[in-house]
This record gives sequence, C-alpha cells and structure tokens, in this order.
Amino acid sequence: MNQSIDVLPDHKKTQLYRLRHSLSHILATAVRQMRPEVKLAFGPPVENGFYYDFDFGDSPLGESDLEEVERRMSAVIKERRPFVREEKSFDEALRFLEESGEVYKVEYARELIDTGVANGDTLSFYSSGDFTDMCEGPHLDHTGEVPKKCFKLDRISGSYWRGDEKRPMLTRIYGLAFESAQELSEYLAMRKLAMERDHRKLGEELDLFVQDNEVGVGLPLWMPKGTVIRDELEKWARETEFLGGYQRVSTPSVTRKELYLRSGHVPYYEDSMYPPMPVDENDHYYLRPMCCPHHHKIYASRLRSYRELPLRLCEYGNVFRYEKHGSLSGLLRVRAMCMNDAHIYCTPEQVEAEFKAVIAMYQMYYGHLRMGNFRVRLSLHDKSSDKFVDRYEDWEHSEDIVRRVLDNLGIGYEEEAGEAAFYGPKVDIQVKNLMGREETVSTCQLDFVMPERFDLNYVDANGERKRPYILHRAPLSTHERMISFLIEFYGGAFPTWMAPVQVRLVPVNAELAEYAQGLEAKLRGAFFRAETDLSDESFNKKIRNAVTQKTPNIWILGKQEMEQGTVTWRRYATKDQKCVPVEDALVMLETMRRDRAMDNFADVNIW
Repeated sequence: MNQSIDVLPDHKKTQLYRLRHSLSHILATAVRQMRPEVKLAFGPPVENGFYYDFDFGDSPLGESDLEEVERRMSAVIKERRPFVREEKSFDEALRFLEESGEVYKVEYARELIDTGVANGDTLSFYSSGDFTDMCEGPHLDHTGEVPKKCFKLDRISGSYWRGDEKRPMLTRIYGLAFESAQELSEYLAMRKLAMERDHRKLGEELDLFVQDNEVGVGLPLWMPKGTVIRDELEKWARETEFLGGYQRVSTPSVTRKELYLRSGHVPYYEDSMYPPMPVDENDHYYLRPMCCPHHHKIYASRLRSYRELPLRLCEYGNVFRYEKHGSLSGLLRVRAMCMNDAHIYCTPEQVEAEFKAVIAMYQMYYGHLRMGNFRVRLSLHDKSSDKFVDRYEDWEHSEDIVRRVLDNLGIGYEEEAGEAAFYGPKVDIQVKNLMGREETVSTCQLDFVMPERFDLNYVDANGERKRPYILHRAPLSTHERMISFLIEFYGGAFPTWMAPVQVRLVPVNAELAEYAQGLEAKLRGAFFRAETDLSDESFNKKIRNAVTQKTPNIWILGKQEMEQGTVTWRRYATKDQKCVPVEDALVMLETMRRDRAMDNFADVNIW
C-alpha cells in the first residue's frame, strides 16, 4: 500500500488512469459536502470512467441528486486543489480511520496489514483540500488538471460490500470520464447506438426470443422468427461440414455421472454443471455441459484403422451450463444453448493440416458474415495453476503445434496464459461488441488428454495401436451467442438468406389482395418466407411497418404491376426501388439465397 509510484503497473501510470482516479476522489469530496456523515468504501478507476461506493445510512442520494453532485465536482475542480500524498504508520493509519468513523476503510486497512499486502510499515493516503482518503494513487497534480466537460455522472446502483450478498448493501455512483469532451461525446453517441442495437431490446421488438421466469432464467424460448435464423445458420453449417468431410451424429442431452468422471469434467468443471439427478440409489445423471464425451464414445465403439482418419464427427448439440445468476445476459450468457460442435480424430501427422483446415473454416465464416472486429488469442496453460492436467511435456508440444499453425497461416495472435482448456491449448476468437467489450465467440482446441482417458486408439500401417489427437471446434459458437452478436452488428436487419421474413408484399389497395396472395403462394412454393400485409392500415403505414420489422425486401403491388406482371421492389435501408418482372425478381431472390449474399448493406448492389 505504500509502494512508490515508480513501481506501479504501467496502466496505472497513464494520464487517463490518473484522471479517472482523481475524479473518483472529487466525486467523494462532492458527496461528502452533501452528506457529511457518509461512510466511504471503494472508489477505483474502471473502464470508461470511475465509481465510488458509499454507505448513506438513512439519507441516501438518488438519481435526481446527480446534477447537484456534478455541479459541486466542477466547483472543486475550479479550486485547483493539489493532490498530496502522505505515508502513515499502521497505527497512525488505523487511528485516523477509526476516528473518522470509516468502518469500511478500517476493515480493508487491517486486511492489508494482516495479509502482508502492504509492503513496508506504512499505508499511503491522498489529500485534496479537506478530503483525505487511504489510497495508493497515483493522481493528477491538482484538480484543475481535469479537462473541461470530460466527465459525466452516469447512474446509481446498489452494490454489496466486497461483492458479498451477506454484507451491507452500498450505493454505487458511476461516472464516465475521458481525456477530452470530444471523446466523451463520441462514447455517449456510440453507447446510444449500442443501446438501440442491444440484442435483448431488438429480440423483443422483432419477436425473435423471449425469457420467462416460470421457465427459468437463462433459458430462452425461441419464437418462430428467431428459430428461422437458427435454422439458416445450422443449414449453412451442415452444408459446409458436408463439403469438409464431416459426418453428422446425434447424442443424448443427459448422461451418467461415470462418463464425466472419466472425462474429468466433474472434478475440473463441476461448478459450471447442473447438479446431478439421482435415478437409482447409486446412479446419477447430469445434463451435459458439452458433447465431447459422447463423441469420444462413438469413436470408441469399435477399433479404428488409420485409413479412417481423420474422422470428423459433428453435431448441433443442446448443452446446459449452470452460469451464475449475475453473469446471465440475454442470449450472450445463458444456461441452455445449442452448439455448432465437432470433434476431429486424427494421427499426429495429420494434426497441423486439420487445424489449418479448421482455422480456414473460421476465416470463411467470419469473413462472409463481415464480423471483422475480432482478434485471435492463443490460450495457454498456467504452470502455477492446478486447473490444468499435469503433463508438462505434452502441454509444451501441443502449444508449439498450435503456435506453428497460426504462424504458418500468417495469422496475428496474442498469447495468454491460464486461458486454455484443462485438457489442451486452444485458439479463441475474441469479438468486440459496439461498446468495445470483448467476448469469446468461438474456439478451436487441441486435446492430448481425452484419448488416454477414454482409451481411444487406432491401428497404424504397421498394425500397432496408437493414440489419436482430438480437435474440438465450434466455429459458429452456439446459436445463442452467435445470434446475439449478429443482431447487434446488423441492427436486426438480417440479409435475405437468413431474414425471418424475406419478402413483404404490400398491395396499394384491397382490390389487389388477390394478386398479392397469388405472388405470396408462388414465393412460398419456391420456399421463400413471404407475407402479405392485408391489414386495414394505410399504405404508408404498411410500408413503415415493414421497415420497422427490418424486412429486407418490400414488394409494392399496384394496378400497373398487376397488369404488367411486375413488382416495385424496395430494399431495406435504401431509398432505391425498381420495377422488376416477377420472374426476374424470383431469379434475383434465388441468387441472393444461394450465395447467402450479405445484401442488407447499402454498398451491395443487388440489381
């Protein structure tokens, strides 16, 4: 706690860190002016800003008070108060905090002292004017260094002390802060767009999925329109995997405990699994968190020859994981999901070629979907952790294989220790959402552990039994996670091939209803998802409704179109429209569907 600024981690030396840290103290200063008896907890800088936790007792602040707090913060900034560092001995620090009534700070100070985290024999404090806080720093030189209009108080929420629901509930005030007013403005604009495109909001507005408390949290119900998107992604995967030499399998969603004891998922992964279901006195079943052990059992159902390898088994499998309640988020983090899973069993000589082919598949999917804002992470084991199987030489060899594949493909990547699966290294595709938050969307893992655990063998050309390697891959992730990203990236405006409604037919008056319904029948006969708007709404309102539902293709039908056998074709998100013969329109639609054209973007000319 008394460490020198010179030896702080690099991220704490940045001007932005100092700014946000200083603003958290300025926030506490302003709050104390309004509530002198308030008790302070933690007030750190965080991504995009800062926060401070307060115990207001019986006199809390609310959202309506934030404007006044912000005004007082601005006044403190104008006073150009210096930030002055002071070292206090352990006894002095505890006495000062106790006399100040700072019960939370006293608890934390004692913890720092008792655990030896506080190096030396002092704790550091920072003062600015009449406000003093126990803090390691660093800060700005004085409050006047805060740039004009660079911060904004954002919201108030509840927060348990030390994140423990058995401890007191505190009030957390969040603030946003950047190095300039322009950066703050840009962030707010981006956040507004992100909120408009939030997959939970659009999922409800576009009738894609719902969540119901009676069904259970984290267990989404897919509506007909959302199921269309799932089906189209799965159809694409089936075709791609068929061309890639994969064989489809189907396995149960429950299994006996013995299978997960053998795989190691119970000792390594049990906290993320649903609890076992007792069936008989000594027989327990689990909802499966992944399909791998089932696929291993299919491989092990008979002795394999080297001529059968590589054996590529694939399945869109339903899996269940008991995510903590606080981490659940729309479709992004759920407890029931359907995974684009596959396992490739291959000889050591085939590993690199198979890994390259899998990575090429990832590149194809992400390139086609235009999901370009991703990075590749090589996730390695951590020697100091007991989370990973203790086979050092196998770890080193497997990690070298994956590293070599990425290098040979010319793919840039970042290595990160401690993020591997417990049975082997993996490549993670890390995708950022509109707000810059990063999530792992899909992975490819090299497994050297399960072949031994499941006694998997093949007979080589010399008649000897050998262990295969296993590649675990899920390029399209789960339906839930992938669709959550696609909803936000596309703003709910899906391209024709995966749009829930591909064509909306809008007759200009009731007399044209029969012509419209005839075209709808023709479209549906060609397996296009088409709907005719026969509502009593005005023509303009019908067009607006189709646009609001982000329908990619609107066919307007008037008397002239009926007489000439044409449609006036209007595209979503563009003012262009064109009169097209019906037969030509069908051919164009078929081309868009066949090529899975990303036609929802304005720069794509479908004409």
